[in-house]
Order: sequence, then C-alpha cells, then structure tokens
Amino acid sequence: MPQTRVAVVGSANMDLVAMAPALPRPGETMLGTDFVMVPGGKGANQAVAAVRAGASCAFLGAIGSDAFGVTLKARITAAGVDTSQLRVVYGASGVALVLVNAQGENAIVVTPGANDALLGLSEEELATVRAADVLVAQLEIPVQTVTAAAVAARDAGTTVILNAAPARDLPPELLAAVDLLVVNEGEAQALAGRGREEPRALLDLTPRAVLTLGGAGAWYVDRDGTEVHVPAVPVDVVDSTAAGDAFTAALAVGWGEGRDVVDAVRWASAAGAACVRKLGASVALPQRAEIDELYASA
Repeated sequence: MPQTRVAVVGSANMDLVAMAPALPRPGETMLGTDFVMVPGGKGANQAVAAVRAGASCAFLGAIGSDAFGVTLKARITAAGVDTSQLRVVYGASGVALVLVNAQGENAIVVTPGANDALLGLSEEELATVRAADVLVAQLEIPVQTVTAAAVAARDAGTTVILNAAPARDLPPELLAAVDLLVVNEGEAQALAGRGREEPRALLDLTPRAVLTLGGAGAWYVDRDGTEVHVPAVPVDVVDSTAAGDAFTAALAVGWGEGRDVVDAVRWASAAGAACVRKLGASVALPQRAEIDELYASA
C-alpha cells in the first residue's frame, strides 16, 4: 500500500498541562497532582499523529524565536514530520494552558503568539499542498491562510479535511473547497445551530461531515443519504486533550489510504480512544499498531 502524503497547515503551541482533582472555579486556587510541558497546537498534533498513523507529513506553520520555538521545532522534527517549511517569526510562540481533572475533562486557554503571523502562503508552501494526497487544516491560524491552502488543494485534486476548531465564521470560498468537515458538538452548534440531535444540519455547509461526541462516539453523514453512528471504543480515560487531533489525523490517513470513509471513521475512533489513555497532547498520540489493536477489538 503506498504511503499517504498528508500536508497539515495549522498551529504549533507549547502545552503547559496541569492535572488536578477538579477544574478550579473562578477565584479558586487548587493544588494539582501532576504537570507536563509538551509540544501541542492542533496543527502540530495532527501532523505528528498522521506520521504515527503511517503517513508521510509536511507541516506548514509558524513558531516564535523564543526557547519554546526551539523546543517545538526539535520535537516535531524528531517525530518524523517534515518541518522544512516551518516558519520562525520574531517574538513568542503559541502557548496553551491546559487544566485536566480526574475524569480526563479539560479546560484550555490558548495564546496564539506566532500562529497569528502565519499570513499567506509562499509558492513553495502551496506546491507542498498541491503535491499531497490529503490536506488537513484547523482554525487556530488566520482563516485567510486556511482558505488559500484549501483552494489550492481543491484545484490540484487534493482531498481537503477541515477540522473547524475553534468554531468561527467560515467564508464561502473555504466551504466550497472542503471535502469533509470534522467538528465536535459545540462546534456543530456554533456552525450549524444543531448538535447530536441533527448531524445532517452540517450538510448545509459541506458534502460530508463527521460529528464527534467523545464517549458517545461519532456520526458520519453525507449528501448521498448516508447517516452512520460509530460507537466509541471503551477505554479508561486519563486525558482527552488531543483525542480530536488523533481522530482527525487518523481519518485523513485512513481515507487517504483508500478505506471506505465510514471505515476510516471507525479506524479514527480507535485512534481517539488510544490517545485518551495517556496524559498530555503530542506524547499521547498513538502509533499505528495501537490504533490497529483497538480497531480490531471493536
């Protein structure tokens, strides 16, 4: 089977992750139980996850000139991602402050830093997008950059998967270039005004959509009339921070390898389940063997 070529355009952040028995209320100080500092950002996470799922992957993003930026590039490159076009801009890298409770639920604050400087794409970057089998994008970078990448991919026949997180207004030219939209329930509500009770509402935006629901699994819908619920794979949850990123990347890899899209969603669900068993974002992203094991068990 030929290796799927994935291009990811998106954010890179340093994640500062603290574990505590509960998420603190406003004004409350709480003693935590653990702390890790790991590379993150939805773009970087999905790039690393794509490589671990078996693809080759080029990452188009931006990091700062600070110490976090040096560490980010070193870690992402060490994971096997092509970072030859990762920009370095003067100033701070993106940072995510992540709080995780004992049930694996999280609260996250992201300061974009260098990610906001990812404006426009060079001809070399656009050529990378056009050469890929699948483009994966999110919305933690300027939406005009996502749109430029998606339009270039569509014109080249590259499949476009948009993980519309965080939810924001999407320009018509971006939606017209998207082959598959991936959102969670909150994002579905923001974009389509409907959640799990009507996943087909997302088809007003895109020809195919996946609505992820955490422990309640995921819905796949398309304009051909398909509507399939994929149950979650039962596992002990430690940290759900990067589960959506593992899911989206595995979906891109599986679909790019020629799986039926519903089967690719099932395989992606196994990737999300494998991810939540570990603390942290990029460090928890599963290897292909872990995904295959949970997929077979389900």
